[in-house]
Amino acid sequence: MKPILINGYFLCRKLTGIERYAIEITRRLDGFSLPGEISIIVPGDCINIPAYNNITVIRYKKTVPHILWQMFTLQFFLICHSGFVIMDFGNTCLPIFPGIIFLHDIYCEIFPKDFSGLRDIAACLYNRWQYRLIAKRAKIIITVSEYSKNEISKTFNIDPSKIRVVYSSADHMQSINADMSIFDDFPVLAEKPFYFSLGSLSKRKNIRWILEYAKKHPETNFTISGISLSTVKVNELETETSPNIILLGYLDDPKVKALMKKCKAFILPSYYEGFGLTPLEALSCGAQIIVARAASLPEIYGNTVHYIDPYNTDIDLDRLLEEPVDDPSQILQKYKYDKAAEQVYAIIKEFL
Repeated sequence: MKPILINGYFLCRKLTGIERYAIEITRRLDGFSLPGEISIIVPGDCINIPAYNNITVIRYKKTVPHILWQMFTLQFFLICHSGFVIMDFGNTCLPIFPGIIFLHDIYCEIFPKDFSGLRDIAACLYNRWQYRLIAKRAKIIITVSEYSKNEISKTFNIDPSKIRVVYSSADHMQSINADMSIFDDFPVLAEKPFYFSLGSLSKRKNIRWILEYAKKHPETNFTISGISLSTVKVNELETETSPNIILLGYLDDPKVKALMKKCKAFILPSYYEGFGLTPLEALSCGAQIIVARAASLPEIYGNTVHYIDPYNTDIDLDRLLEEPVDDPSQILQKYKYDKAAEQVYAIIKEFL
């Protein structure tokens, strides 16, 4: 069997849903695989490399920006070290050496109008080119929901059998201890109930919905945590926030868990998600969940959450929370990293 080479650049990036998924799946692949079957290559400045038992770590000697890493460094390495099959978790594909590629969603293809300004448009065009490259060149595409599989297949006219669905999970929350010091850092959070939202602060997360609802309901507090991406920024967060909007910036996992355990409800009004991990994390912490009835979210969460229209804020969230939902235990049992990694390993074996 040819050895798999994982593109380990995700270990150098800020932790979002894609990076979390890659880290957790790779860690479990280390347990499934035999020595020599899987390697991971990382840039020279990468410092957060897990201790693997069976996966071989290849540390590239140079520090390389992401696009140069993707377009030149990896391909040069594969030319010099033939025999590897590349596996990439990050919605990207090497033009010369395609392999097993994870394509979580095709946001830029579905919502190109979200991108304005030279930098945004350039990022959108690059990602759309990558989608097409993956569709044409990847040997196997792995995505995270049936919704995304159907979108990818329909949009790029791909045989559905080439696309496999491997769900994400919130198992990592079990090993995190809640850090209640967040309520000392922000005393307002302890004074009255609050709704909590977490994620990269991009347009598709639809933070605008929260801002509009907050203006209509000044008595209700909304707490938002996350980092702004370099593209598709939510400019309204800098210009239109109400006093009842509490911006926390980027928080570590223990503080996030504390907020998920104490919030009135976790809310994700996204109009486009390939999976939507943060509500699952909150669900595992015992929070009530409010999500948009859009994209993959109804598939993932079924009747265990409350749904809103992502384009309509004329609703009473307090009253919505009084409506019954299903017990989440079945959902939490369905989405497991061990099961996901076992599926990925079976795909590797099948492919090779």
